[in-house]
Amino acid sequence: MWESETESVSGRDYGNGVQSTSKHGVKTDCFEQKGQSWFVATDIPSDLLVQIQDVSFHLHKYPLLSRSGKMNRIIYDSRDAELNRISLDELPGGPEAFELAAKFCYGIAIDLSATNISGLRCAAEYLEMTEDLEEGNLIFKTEAFLSYVVLSSWRDSILVLKSCEKLSPWAENLQIVRRCSESIAWKACANPKGIKWQYTGKPGKVSSPSWNQMKDSSPSRNQQVPPDCWFEDVSILRIDHFVRVITAIKVKGMRYELIGSSIMQYAAKWLPGLIKEGSGLSDEGSNSNGSSSWRRGLHMIVSGSGDEVPSVQAKDQRMIVESLISILPQQKDSVSCSFLLRLLRMASMLKVAPALITELEKRVGMQFEQATLADLLIPCYNKSETMYDIDLVQRLLEHFIVQEQTESSSPSRYPFSDKHMHDGSQRGTNLNAKMKVVRLVDSYLTEVSRDRNLSLTKFQVLAEAFPDSARTCDDGLYRAIDSYLKAHPTLSEHERKRLCRVMDCQKLSVDACMHAAQNERLPLRVVVQVLFSEQVKISNAIANISLKDAGESHYQPLASNHKSLLEATPQSFQEGWTAAKKDINTLKFELETVKTKYLELQNDMDNLQRQFDKIAKPKQASAWTSGWKKLSKLTKTTNIDTHDIGSQAPNAEQTTKTPRRWRNSIS
Repeated sequence: MWESETESVSGRDYGNGVQSTSKHGVKTDCFEQKGQSWFVATDIPSDLLVQIQDVSFHLHKYPLLSRSGKMNRIIYDSRDAELNRISLDELPGGPEAFELAAKFCYGIAIDLSATNISGLRCAAEYLEMTEDLEEGNLIFKTEAFLSYVVLSSWRDSILVLKSCEKLSPWAENLQIVRRCSESIAWKACANPKGIKWQYTGKPGKVSSPSWNQMKDSSPSRNQQVPPDCWFEDVSILRIDHFVRVITAIKVKGMRYELIGSSIMQYAAKWLPGLIKEGSGLSDEGSNSNGSSSWRRGLHMIVSGSGDEVPSVQAKDQRMIVESLISILPQQKDSVSCSFLLRLLRMASMLKVAPALITELEKRVGMQFEQATLADLLIPCYNKSETMYDIDLVQRLLEHFIVQEQTESSSPSRYPFSDKHMHDGSQRGTNLNAKMKVVRLVDSYLTEVSRDRNLSLTKFQVLAEAFPDSARTCDDGLYRAIDSYLKAHPTLSEHERKRLCRVMDCQKLSVDACMHAAQNERLPLRVVVQVLFSEQVKISNAIANISLKDAGESHYQPLASNHKSLLEATPQSFQEGWTAAKKDINTLKFELETVKTKYLELQNDMDNLQRQFDKIAKPKQASAWTSGWKKLSKLTKTTNIDTHDIGSQAPNAEQTTKTPRRWRNSIS
């Protein structure tokens, strides 16, 4: 509590512009309020009425003139000795600050606190209460309180910065905002154990105690203070002051993930529609009365229908979104991709500056693999025929591809010994991220394909954004194509062929092939391609089934070497290899299923062939018939042999002819 001098206040006259001192003084102990008027508790009648807004102060000239250069100049410039009424509507701090300044001029003790010091400091500057008029004037006293009391306290620095919201531009010009912002930044970045601060976690609901009544309320030296303890406190600030604090914290070297978390906390408080329901990050009771109407307006903008929004509320919300985009840390993963996409949705809705939207799109492209389908379903706020903003997702995908190519082509910053390991880890990470994005795009196409206003060109461009090698399986793309064909039954044969051209039939699973073979919406040529590719798969499976055992025995000795090599690779590469291995095992299982079905069909076919041969085979001849057939065969053989012998020995033929004929007849 600063106490002004108690000696009598000297009066002054203005004869010929020279100030002369008189012996008249006014002494009082307090002010009295009657309605909207303040009176000095003294027997001397007042001779000056000071009007500030709708509050009037009935005072005396001489106590004010002795300490205020502003009052001196007003009365002197008027050159009216009978001037008894002054209007000071432009005084910063309003009637509350002038009440304290007037009490100080009368020598009444006043209590300085964090809630009134900023307004009183600005009022003292406006009234020009400098040391030239009297030593120990109000400017000196308030500056000392700010420097030695307020700036050494975390809670008081927050409250003073909060009170500066109604004191622009005086608080800016007097460097109150800058000094409080730097004090908060220093305390947030420093070791909490070494700071005399009061960690509240929530803004104070009562005013700060007087400086001479304050006690050390710092937490115990052994008490653990979380690194995010300052998030809730700084989130009560207005957006321009919050930007000043975050900028100062960046300069101090705070970790970028903590800065990103504080920005998300601030957005949860001031943009409640930005955060998903049930997140628990919103705190209605932490805002002042002046901001409650603002928040109601934000709710109406976010969750309302297509009605027109008041321009003031839209402007305030647009300013918050633009400010948050401008202070986002440049490092990847400083904030979640889901938060960036929700911020992008609101920026598109509020028609934020195109440069900021482009910057935000690039940030989303840096971590696009973390996005979810729900976050990508951004409505089209422009006058477009489609329900969702397809062009926005196309730009995000282009930014992701450019970012991936940049990371792949950038020179390695690692030593030569670690270069190969880093390159392998980077390739595994990029492969895993690309596979996630491909699956996400396929799911997005399946969802937006139900829109009947979606053109075939936009669908095809988005589906062909990645090369064919990026997809190991085209089942997701087939589902999107089938969904598009359902929603667009009037497509011509040429358009359906053009749509199916983005799909590779050889990358469809067995279930997808079975569905495609019976799908009447597909062109006939595509169905034939599906059946042909399935036949090729079956043929290849049968050709390779005999090499399976040999292949397993060939790779068996390398199992230990493969295991040791896998343990030496980075974690990110192992994750990519695990995903690829899972896909390979799935394909192997499907291949074994096809083999089993083929073998069953082959067995059924063999059984049917045997039954057919059995039915078509003629009945067996009797024993006599078979005997006569044997006899005829032997007869023919004997005649041939006899003819050969007769050509060589004619005489011998006669001697042997009768016995052979007799043997044949006997047999």
